[in-house]
Amino acid sequence: MGFAISWIVGAALGFCLMVGFARFQNTRSRMRHDLSSAIASLARMTVQDSKKLLPDRYYPSWLHWLNHLLDKIWPYVDQAASQLLRESVEPILEQYRPAILASLKFSTLTLGTVAPHFTGYDCVVIMVWHRIMTGVSVVQTDDPKEIVMELDIQWDGNPNIVLDIKTRVGVSLPIQVQLPICLLCSNRYRVSSEDGVKNIGFTGVFRLLLKPLVDEETIKDAIEDSITWPVRKIIPILPGDYSYLEIRPEGILEVKLIEAKELTNKDLIGKSDPFAKIFIRPLPDRTRISRTIDNQLNPVWNEHYEFEVEDASSQHLTVKIYDEEGVQGAELIGCAHFPLRQLQPGKVKDVWLKLVKDLKIRRDNKNRGQVHLELLYCPYDTESAFMNPFDPDFRLTSLEKAFKNVTEDFSKSTSQMKKDAIIVRGVLSATVVSAEGLPATDMTGKSDPFVVLTMKKSEQKNKTRVLNDTLNPVWNQTFDFVVEDGLHELLMMEVYDHDTFGKDKMGRCLMTLTRVILEGEFTDSFPIDGTESGNLTLHLKWTPQTIIKE
Repeated sequence: MGFAISWIVGAALGFCLMVGFARFQNTRSRMRHDLSSAIASLARMTVQDSKKLLPDRYYPSWLHWLNHLLDKIWPYVDQAASQLLRESVEPILEQYRPAILASLKFSTLTLGTVAPHFTGYDCVVIMVWHRIMTGVSVVQTDDPKEIVMELDIQWDGNPNIVLDIKTRVGVSLPIQVQLPICLLCSNRYRVSSEDGVKNIGFTGVFRLLLKPLVDEETIKDAIEDSITWPVRKIIPILPGDYSYLEIRPEGILEVKLIEAKELTNKDLIGKSDPFAKIFIRPLPDRTRISRTIDNQLNPVWNEHYEFEVEDASSQHLTVKIYDEEGVQGAELIGCAHFPLRQLQPGKVKDVWLKLVKDLKIRRDNKNRGQVHLELLYCPYDTESAFMNPFDPDFRLTSLEKAFKNVTEDFSKSTSQMKKDAIIVRGVLSATVVSAEGLPATDMTGKSDPFVVLTMKKSEQKNKTRVLNDTLNPVWNQTFDFVVEDGLHELLMMEVYDHDTFGKDKMGRCLMTLTRVILEGEFTDSFPIDGTESGNLTLHLKWTPQTIIKE
């Protein structure tokens, strides 16, 4: 009996010890896991994360000194800055003023009582000797005239802005603009002295959160352009003319808006009525608006625009596609932008841009469609075939073939004519070679395809013969089109399936004549929009005849 009791007690004690040890191990493992996660998080923590976690008292002493100094001088800065903003923004708002308003001005404009605070500071003094000081890194260089400062600024402002709107009937509408601002700014300032001029340039990132109660798009465009351009300020120290240091227009960007496809439908009944806004700087007189294509998710515009470029290395071309809503405001379908630094001067670039909801926050993966553009950047200091097609020194890649048959009877003044006075006229020979991977539309798993070729501007049409029961037809048919204006013409190839009582559209291809004008002749395959893997092979040849507008 005693043995049995001892066995039961020992088993219970052993079981309790095993449970306790397992619990201890689990607790210890969980603590070590939490500790390793915390250490890993600290290792990944950035400077911005540290600023969020640590209170202001942990900031370096020089930051406290700078913030204290800024608090003292802020009332004077507010007065000067408010006056400067009023003088800068009011003329721009006047450009955006609707015709029904007599004036659009600020009756009250102040930046508030809360001063910005510096949250980070780093200074690099560039001299001819090397030294390390607290808060200041001094590095050796050949230029002893520059100071580079990196400043992080945070401003939770309480501005007071009253917009005074006066109508043409004499009614005044003062509007209190509720504008809570959270501005996070990280900038690098470079101060240099050259020829008696203090040249202060800056680069950085701004994040401005606005919640206005008036037209947000108008205020946003007006203020953004006024505070972000130009990106250089020239401050004369000695008397003299330093206008040559300012940023000036340096070229022309030619944009051909060809088409868009797979646009998001914004209408409950029917399809969207898309139109496009294109700009480099969002000013009314520098924004181009296309015509509206009604009830179409795959619109074709084939429109040509020109834009002035001030700085090709930093500027972007922006395209916004809207759905026309009639009396109501247009609804944004999607937008895209293209950096001009990716363009080679004098060379045409064909691009498809994917549309997104917001250019700054790329979190939306929804397919909003694509827009098709053809871009050509022509700097002022370089010649282009589109600007001067009669220069005998042009290379073959710059439209020499397109103009080689022009007679030499033109005077020298002809070479100074702008490209707007040039009509690229000629004959386009289009050979429809073959197609591959067409979809099966008949019950037998085959199709009876044929191709319709259309010149979009002149509306000339031709079509191939019908080939029965095939998904990989070979036509080898050639058609000639007399083109009156090759730079603005568009060739459209539509692939159909022939039926006894009609025809079914499989897809289409669109292309400008720019490439064939530049190259003279080429053979290539083009994807057929509307099919999964269909391709159409074409051989194109251009026979030019250039004429001059009288």
